[in-house]
Amino acid sequence: MTGRTGGKDDEAGGKAFRRVSDELRVRIADGGYPLGTELPSQNALAREFGVSRFTVQRVLTELGNEGWIESQQGKRSRVVRNQRIHSAAPRASRSRHPMTLGPLIAEAFERDEVTLDIYTLTSESLDTHIHAQAERIRARIIAPERIALRMVLPSPSVIELLPYPRGKDPADDARLLDRLRGITERHTASLRKVLGELRTEKLVKSVEYEFRHVSLAPSFKLYVINGEEVLHGTYTPVERPVMLETGEEIDAVDVLGLGATLTHHVRDGRPDSPGSTFVDKMTGWFEGVWTLLTDEARAHAIASAHAG
Repeated sequence: MTGRTGGKDDEAGGKAFRRVSDELRVRIADGGYPLGTELPSQNALAREFGVSRFTVQRVLTELGNEGWIESQQGKRSRVVRNQRIHSAAPRASRSRHPMTLGPLIAEAFERDEVTLDIYTLTSESLDTHIHAQAERIRARIIAPERIALRMVLPSPSVIELLPYPRGKDPADDARLLDRLRGITERHTASLRKVLGELRTEKLVKSVEYEFRHVSLAPSFKLYVINGEEVLHGTYTPVERPVMLETGEEIDAVDVLGLGATLTHHVRDGRPDSPGSTFVDKMTGWFEGVWTLLTDEARAHAIASAHAG
């Protein structure tokens, strides 16, 4: 453990720190701040988000630890990495700009029916994108008639056994796992809330969402979008300082999810094409895990067997 601390956060419970960190991370990943550009000044970010400069400094430290930005004394932080999506789809090759997750999710929500099947470690990146689409729905920019989200996350019992995140000092493992659980719980609760509000306020005719858990340690993340597109990316192990809510930094082995390279595959109408084959393969994989391997599916099967 490094033992470095950033002092007491002036925003209660670190919520402001996490809010700013999540938003800046997604902006960078989606090209809102392109590679090589400078972020706004610390004072400007503090004013935009309504937080203290100390909170902004902590956020920039975390983003630097994760490899998104580089900072030098007396200069603004510069973006050195974003979310890379490799795609052979025609619309991707026609674009002048790199493909990113935000526009793909936005395009999916422009249909009457939106289906998302997600296998992930924390749901961190999806949360911000769903909120962005909810704002578009509220503004009457888009009007999907049905939204259906199915998400598979690691079982709580599996999180205890994950090989990541782990501290260089084993005494730090418990706090790192608590941080991981907190991230997952915060973002799944946020997803439930935003989707539930769309349903309760009748902004979308049909809103369905379900979260299940499986006894697998994720080595990759998977997005199946409208049954026609798949995003697939591995979780890459790295050594890096991890910042806790208290501001303390711990040297750890962790994985990169947001920011890891994703590959984009499209069902293109040709059954034997590489894109169609990959989409078929991964949609079948997700369906099998959802219906056969998740804790909830197994509990249902046991209950049905006892009832019979």
